[in-house]
Amino acid sequence: MRRPRVRGTRAQPMRTAGIDGRRRARAASLAGLYALTPDLTDTAHLVRSVGAALAGGARAIQYRNKSADAALAQAQAAALAHVHAARGGLYVVNDDPALAAAVDADGVHLGEDDGAIAEARARIGPERIIGVSCYDRFELAEAAVAAGADYVAFGSFYASPVKPRARRADVSLLARARRLGVPVVAIGGITDANARTLFAAGADAVAVISAVFEHPEPRDVEAAARAIDAAYRAALVRA
Repeated sequence: MRRPRVRGTRAQPMRTAGIDGRRRARAASLAGLYALTPDLTDTAHLVRSVGAALAGGARAIQYRNKSADAALAQAQAAALAHVHAARGGLYVVNDDPALAAAVDADGVHLGEDDGAIAEARARIGPERIIGVSCYDRFELAEAAVAAGADYVAFGSFYASPVKPRARRADVSLLARARRLGVPVVAIGGITDANARTLFAAGADAVAVISAVFEHPEPRDVEAAARAIDAAYRAALVRA
């Protein structure tokens, strides 16, 4: 399921090629479980849960809290940056390029109402990655990659308790998107059972909220993450 490297042009200065290479390497680590945080006000509980998800095999964490005010978002994003520094894994902030830069995250994820990729790049700099939600539309993914997106996400593939009215995407998008040369993420109602189908269809990573973080105890969060990681590993063996 590895993708070929996307080569820069010979006209690029060596410094730019190096920066682009480091950014591509960051993006390439987006594989397996991409755990998205739930809307929690208890920062200590959030930190414990994210640590458990990483212990269970999550390769990436996205800080996403749609109900947090600016002060809580800053505090939580900074707290998760410390978890990231201690435990590793890719760390992405949802929606907010300025916050991603402020907490030294690895990147930012943009939805359709979160501004242009060029504006985000100006805020986060050349080395951080930008992911873009493309919902059920391949043409959005093509445009995003052309504009500089480092990965693309499609979904919802299944009924989602977080977004019950989300647009549904067809799994054929995943195979089609492989030719774009960037990691492809599937999202929406994903569990360890249906993750296998999405990995087999071409997803590099699955973005999951509820199936991982619905559990109140860290040991159960870790077990849920481990089950999805096992689905990813099984897909690698079959590939």
